[in-house]
Amino acid sequence: MPIIEAHGLTYSYPDSPVPSIADVNFTAEQGEFILITGPSGCGKTTFCRCLNGLIPNSYGGTFQGKVIVEGSPTTKRPVYELAQKVGLVFQNPENELFCTSVEREVAFGLENLAMPRDELRPRVDEALSLVGISHLRDKSPDELSGGEQQKVAVAALLAMKPRVLVLDEPTANLDPMSAASVIDILTRINRESGVTVILVEHRLEMAAPHANRCVIFSGGKIVQDAPPSEVLYSDEMESLGIGIPKVVQVAKRLLREGRLARRPLSSKELSDAVRGCCP
Repeated sequence: MPIIEAHGLTYSYPDSPVPSIADVNFTAEQGEFILITGPSGCGKTTFCRCLNGLIPNSYGGTFQGKVIVEGSPTTKRPVYELAQKVGLVFQNPENELFCTSVEREVAFGLENLAMPRDELRPRVDEALSLVGISHLRDKSPDELSGGEQQKVAVAALLAMKPRVLVLDEPTANLDPMSAASVIDILTRINRESGVTVILVEHRLEMAAPHANRCVIFSGGKIVQDAPPSEVLYSDEMESLGIGIPKVVQVAKRLLREGRLARRPLSSKELSDAVRGCCP
Protein backbone atom coordinates (compact mmCIF):
# COMPACT_ATOMS: atom_id res chain seq x y z
CA MET A 1 0.00 0.00 0.00
CA PRO A 2 1.40 3.48 -0.85
CA ILE A 3 2.38 5.56 2.15
CA ILE A 4 0.60 8.60 0.61
CA GLU A 5 -2.24 8.67 -1.92
CA ALA A 6 -4.16 11.56 -3.47
CA HIS A 7 -7.32 10.86 -5.44
CA GLY A 8 -9.17 13.58 -7.37
CA LEU A 9 -7.58 16.22 -5.13
CA THR A 10 -9.04 19.66 -5.81
CA TYR A 11 -8.67 22.69 -3.56
CA SER A 12 -9.61 26.38 -3.62
CA TYR A 13 -8.45 28.86 -0.98
CA PRO A 14 -11.18 30.83 0.84
CA ASP A 15 -12.78 33.49 -1.41
CA SER A 16 -10.85 32.22 -4.45
CA PRO A 17 -13.04 31.39 -7.46
CA VAL A 18 -10.29 29.33 -9.14
CA PRO A 19 -8.89 26.08 -7.69
CA SER A 20 -5.16 26.13 -6.90
CA ILE A 21 -4.97 22.42 -7.69
CA ALA A 22 -7.52 20.39 -9.65
CA ASP A 23 -8.12 16.65 -9.98
CA VAL A 24 -4.64 15.64 -8.79
CA ASN A 25 -3.92 11.92 -8.52
CA PHE A 26 -0.66 10.92 -6.87
CA THR A 27 0.97 8.09 -4.92
CA ALA A 28 4.25 7.82 -3.01
CA GLU A 29 5.83 4.58 -1.87
CA GLN A 30 8.04 4.11 1.16
CA GLY A 31 11.67 5.02 0.38
CA GLU A 32 11.06 6.97 -2.83
CA PHE A 33 12.80 10.26 -3.63
CA ILE A 34 10.31 12.32 -5.62
CA LEU A 35 11.26 15.62 -7.25
CA ILE A 36 8.41 18.06 -7.91
CA THR A 37 8.79 21.13 -10.11
CA GLY A 38 6.79 23.45 -12.31
CA PRO A 39 6.23 27.14 -13.12
CA SER A 40 5.56 29.60 -10.29
CA GLY A 41 1.95 29.58 -9.13
CA CYS A 42 1.19 26.13 -10.52
CA GLY A 43 0.01 24.64 -7.20
CA LYS A 44 3.17 22.98 -5.82
CA THR A 45 3.04 24.64 -2.38
CA THR A 46 -0.70 24.03 -2.06
CA PHE A 47 -0.15 20.37 -2.87
CA CYS A 48 2.55 20.09 -0.17
CA ARG A 49 0.22 21.57 2.43
CA CYS A 50 -2.39 18.96 1.55
CA LEU A 51 -0.04 16.05 2.23
CA ASN A 52 0.04 16.49 6.01
CA GLY A 53 -3.47 17.88 6.51
CA LEU A 54 -2.63 21.58 6.87
CA ILE A 55 -5.08 21.92 3.99
CA PRO A 56 -7.98 21.84 4.68
CA ASN A 57 -7.69 21.46 8.48
CA SER A 58 -5.88 24.78 9.07
CA TYR A 59 -6.78 26.78 5.96
CA GLY A 60 -10.46 26.21 5.31
CA GLY A 61 -11.48 26.73 1.70
CA THR A 62 -13.11 24.19 -0.59
CA PHE A 63 -11.55 20.72 -0.48
CA GLN A 64 -12.58 17.84 -2.71
CA GLY A 65 -11.17 14.38 -3.24
CA LYS A 66 -8.97 12.51 -0.76
CA VAL A 67 -5.46 12.50 0.62
CA ILE A 68 -4.69 9.26 2.44
CA VAL A 69 -1.67 8.79 4.73
CA GLU A 70 -0.95 5.23 5.80
CA GLY A 71 -4.49 4.19 4.95
CA SER A 72 -6.33 7.04 6.74
CA PRO A 73 -7.82 10.21 5.14
CA THR A 74 -6.16 13.42 6.34
CA THR A 75 -9.59 14.92 7.03
CA LYS A 76 -10.16 12.28 9.72
CA ARG A 77 -6.94 12.90 11.69
CA PRO A 78 -5.65 16.00 13.56
CA VAL A 79 -2.71 17.89 12.10
CA TYR A 80 -0.46 17.22 15.13
CA GLU A 81 -0.90 13.49 14.58
CA LEU A 82 -0.28 13.70 10.83
CA ALA A 83 2.85 15.81 11.42
CA GLN A 84 4.44 12.78 13.10
CA LYS A 85 3.97 10.84 9.86
CA VAL A 86 4.55 13.55 7.25
CA GLY A 87 7.00 16.33 8.15
CA LEU A 88 6.84 19.57 6.15
CA VAL A 89 9.79 21.96 5.76
CA PHE A 90 8.92 25.38 4.37
CA GLN A 91 10.94 27.60 2.04
CA ASN A 92 12.08 30.12 4.67
CA PRO A 93 13.48 28.44 7.81
CA GLU A 94 13.48 31.73 9.74
CA ASN A 95 9.69 31.48 9.93
CA GLU A 96 9.92 28.05 11.60
CA LEU A 97 12.66 28.54 14.20
CA PHE A 98 11.91 30.34 17.46
CA CYS A 99 13.73 28.59 20.32
CA THR A 100 16.84 29.95 22.02
CA SER A 101 19.16 27.13 20.91
CA VAL A 102 19.41 24.53 18.16
CA GLU A 103 19.08 21.72 20.69
CA ARG A 104 15.85 23.18 22.11
CA GLU A 105 14.51 23.67 18.59
CA VAL A 106 15.05 20.01 17.71
CA ALA A 107 13.55 18.89 21.03
CA PHE A 108 10.48 21.16 20.81
CA GLY A 109 8.18 18.76 18.94
CA LEU A 110 9.09 15.84 21.19
CA GLU A 111 8.48 17.91 24.31
CA ASN A 112 5.01 18.76 23.02
CA LEU A 113 4.35 15.02 22.76
CA ALA A 114 5.36 14.72 26.44
CA MET A 115 8.15 12.30 25.57
CA PRO A 116 10.20 11.21 28.61
CA ARG A 117 13.63 12.82 28.82
CA ASP A 118 15.48 9.50 28.65
CA GLU A 119 13.84 8.87 25.26
CA LEU A 120 13.95 12.48 24.05
CA ARG A 121 17.70 13.09 24.38
CA PRO A 122 18.83 10.17 22.17
CA ARG A 123 16.31 11.27 19.52
CA VAL A 124 17.71 14.81 19.53
CA ASP A 125 21.33 13.56 19.42
CA GLU A 126 20.53 11.24 16.50
CA ALA A 127 18.74 13.96 14.49
CA LEU A 128 21.58 16.46 14.98
CA SER A 129 24.10 13.82 13.92
CA LEU A 130 22.10 12.81 10.84
CA VAL A 131 22.25 16.32 9.38
CA GLY A 132 25.77 17.03 10.62
CA ILE A 133 25.06 19.89 13.03
CA SER A 134 25.90 18.37 16.42
CA HIS A 135 28.53 21.09 16.86
CA LEU A 136 25.82 23.77 16.62
CA ARG A 137 23.56 22.41 19.36
CA ASP A 138 24.19 25.30 21.80
CA LYS A 139 24.02 28.05 19.15
CA SER A 140 21.01 30.30 18.73
CA PRO A 141 19.26 29.75 15.36
CA ASP A 142 19.57 33.52 14.81
CA GLU A 143 23.37 33.15 14.67
CA LEU A 144 23.31 30.56 11.89
CA SER A 145 23.58 30.86 8.12
CA GLY A 146 20.60 30.13 5.91
CA GLY A 147 21.90 26.68 5.06
CA GLU A 148 22.49 25.84 8.73
CA GLN A 149 18.99 27.05 9.63
CA GLN A 150 17.51 24.81 6.96
CA LYS A 151 19.41 21.86 8.41
CA VAL A 152 18.00 22.67 11.86
CA ALA A 153 14.47 22.66 10.42
CA VAL A 154 15.14 19.25 8.85
CA ALA A 155 16.65 17.89 12.10
CA ALA A 156 13.62 19.07 14.10
CA LEU A 157 11.38 16.99 11.87
CA LEU A 158 13.69 13.98 11.78
CA ALA A 159 13.59 13.84 15.58
CA MET A 160 9.87 13.07 15.23
CA LYS A 161 10.83 10.08 13.04
CA PRO A 162 8.38 10.81 10.21
CA ARG A 163 8.05 8.30 7.41
CA VAL A 164 7.77 11.10 4.83
CA LEU A 165 9.70 14.37 4.56
CA VAL A 166 8.14 17.05 2.33
CA LEU A 167 10.29 20.08 1.49
CA ASP A 168 8.93 23.14 -0.31
CA GLU A 169 11.86 24.76 -2.17
CA PRO A 170 14.28 24.43 0.76
CA THR A 171 17.23 25.80 -1.26
CA ALA A 172 15.47 28.85 -2.74
CA ASN A 173 17.32 31.36 -0.53
CA LEU A 174 20.64 29.50 -0.30
CA ASP A 175 23.94 29.90 -2.13
CA PRO A 176 24.94 27.00 -4.42
CA MET A 177 27.28 25.37 -1.88
CA SER A 178 24.70 25.45 0.92
CA ALA A 179 22.00 24.22 -1.47
CA ALA A 180 24.14 21.27 -2.55
CA SER A 181 24.83 20.42 1.09
CA VAL A 182 21.11 20.34 1.96
CA ILE A 183 20.29 18.13 -1.03
CA ASP A 184 23.18 15.78 -0.21
CA ILE A 185 21.83 15.41 3.34
CA LEU A 186 18.33 14.63 2.05
CA THR A 187 19.77 12.01 -0.31
CA ARG A 188 21.70 10.35 2.51
CA ILE A 189 18.66 10.33 4.82
CA ASN A 190 16.57 8.81 2.05
CA ARG A 191 19.08 6.05 1.29
CA GLU A 192 20.24 5.23 4.81
CA SER A 193 16.99 5.66 6.76
CA GLY A 194 14.41 4.83 4.11
CA VAL A 195 12.52 8.09 4.67
CA THR A 196 10.38 9.03 1.68
CA VAL A 197 11.51 12.44 0.39
CA ILE A 198 9.16 14.67 -1.61
CA LEU A 199 11.18 17.68 -2.74
CA VAL A 200 9.82 20.76 -4.50
CA GLU A 201 12.80 22.30 -6.24
CA HIS A 202 13.81 24.50 -9.18
CA ARG A 203 17.52 23.64 -9.03
CA LEU A 204 16.96 20.58 -11.17
CA GLU A 205 20.58 19.84 -12.01
CA MET A 206 21.33 19.43 -8.29
CA ALA A 207 18.26 17.39 -7.39
CA ALA A 208 17.39 15.31 -10.46
CA PRO A 209 20.31 12.83 -10.26
CA HIS A 210 19.09 11.72 -6.81
CA ALA A 211 15.37 11.33 -7.62
CA ASN A 212 13.44 8.20 -8.57
CA ARG A 213 10.60 10.24 -10.07
CA CYS A 214 10.09 13.73 -11.43
CA VAL A 215 6.58 15.18 -11.15
CA ILE A 216 5.68 18.28 -13.17
CA PHE A 217 2.83 20.58 -12.13
CA SER A 218 1.26 23.05 -14.53
CA GLY A 219 -1.98 24.97 -14.08
CA GLY A 220 -2.77 23.14 -10.84
CA LYS A 221 -2.47 19.69 -12.42
CA ILE A 222 0.15 16.99 -12.72
CA VAL A 223 1.17 16.88 -16.38
CA GLN A 224 4.12 14.49 -16.12
CA ASP A 225 5.18 11.82 -13.64
CA ALA A 226 8.09 9.59 -14.71
CA PRO A 227 11.82 9.04 -14.10
CA PRO A 228 13.85 12.27 -14.41
CA SER A 229 15.65 11.01 -17.52
CA GLU A 230 12.30 10.81 -19.29
CA VAL A 231 10.70 13.99 -17.96
CA LEU A 232 13.64 16.39 -18.32
CA TYR A 233 14.38 15.24 -21.86
CA SER A 234 10.77 15.47 -23.03
CA ASP A 235 9.72 18.12 -25.57
CA GLU A 236 6.92 19.24 -23.23
CA MET A 237 9.43 20.59 -20.71
CA GLU A 238 10.47 23.37 -23.06
CA SER A 239 6.87 24.49 -23.61
CA LEU A 240 6.05 24.73 -19.88
CA GLY A 241 8.48 27.53 -19.09
CA ILE A 242 10.59 25.42 -16.72
CA GLY A 243 14.32 26.05 -16.63
CA ILE A 244 15.92 23.03 -18.27
CA PRO A 245 19.32 22.16 -16.74
CA LYS A 246 22.32 23.15 -18.88
CA VAL A 247 23.50 19.54 -18.77
CA VAL A 248 20.27 18.39 -20.39
CA GLN A 249 20.40 21.14 -23.03
CA VAL A 250 23.93 20.15 -24.05
CA ALA A 251 23.16 16.42 -23.92
CA LYS A 252 20.05 16.78 -26.11
CA ARG A 253 22.15 18.42 -28.81
CA LEU A 254 24.76 15.66 -28.59
CA LEU A 255 22.05 12.99 -28.71
CA ARG A 256 20.61 14.51 -31.89
CA GLU A 257 24.09 14.42 -33.41
CA GLY A 258 24.52 10.78 -32.43
CA ARG A 259 27.41 11.56 -30.09
CA LEU A 260 25.76 10.21 -26.92
CA ALA A 261 24.10 6.89 -26.15
CA ARG A 262 22.34 7.78 -22.88
CA ARG A 263 20.69 10.67 -21.03
CA PRO A 264 22.91 12.19 -18.33
CA LEU A 265 21.43 14.27 -15.49
CA SER A 266 24.59 15.74 -13.96
CA SER A 267 27.83 17.26 -15.20
CA LYS A 268 29.76 14.17 -14.12
CA GLU A 269 27.33 11.84 -15.91
CA LEU A 270 27.63 13.97 -19.05
CA SER A 271 31.42 13.93 -18.86
CA ASP A 272 31.47 10.15 -18.38
CA ALA A 273 28.98 9.66 -21.23
CA VAL A 274 31.06 11.78 -23.62
CA ARG A 275 34.23 9.88 -22.72
CA GLY A 276 32.42 6.58 -23.21
CA CYS A 277 31.29 7.53 -26.72
CA CYS A 278 34.49 9.30 -27.70
CA PRO A 279 37.44 7.39 -26.19
